[in-house]
Amino acid sequence: MALKPWKILKSNYLRPRYRFDQCELPNGKIFEATALEFRSWAAVLALTKNQDVVLIKQYRHGAQDAFWEFPGGVVDDGEDPLDGAQRELAEETGYTTSNLIEVGKFYPNPALQTNLMYAYLAYDAEKTDIQRLDDAEDIEVHPIPLDELIAMTKRGEFLNGLQVAVLFHALAYLNRIH
Repeated sequence: MALKPWKILKSNYLRPRYRFDQCELPNGKIFEATALEFRSWAAVLALTKNQDVVLIKQYRHGAQDAFWEFPGGVVDDGEDPLDGAQRELAEETGYTTSNLIEVGKFYPNPALQTNLMYAYLAYDAEKTDIQRLDDAEDIEVHPIPLDELIAMTKRGEFLNGLQVAVLFHALAYLNRIH
């Protein structure tokens, strides 16, 4: 038996990209669903010529703490995710590379969100510029060995689930998962 999509009876926006749908379920019951129409996101596991990973640390208000992450962010409307990944890497870290490969994509939370997250692996990243941060960004840049990042993840120090998914995709691409 194939799963059937819910029938949307009515949609209301609380604000742009925040939608509330009245849905009829396949069993005939009515359900109020929420959909967040976020833009796609991109994140980059960038390796330097010395094989260090360019990590960032930044404050995340939802959890009210600072987190280790990969450079990345929102892909602008009409922007190719690869271009968005390169832009975010340069803006957040000052590192650039022309050697970027998409290693995966996934839905961050398909129960509520409509967007995709694109995972990239970059080779030969080098510091070529200064950071160009958005007004709400305060980002520290920390190049660390890939094996140390894996150890940090095992110790529970790399906690952002989306970032762990990017790490998984990159490690799978690098044949580092056994």
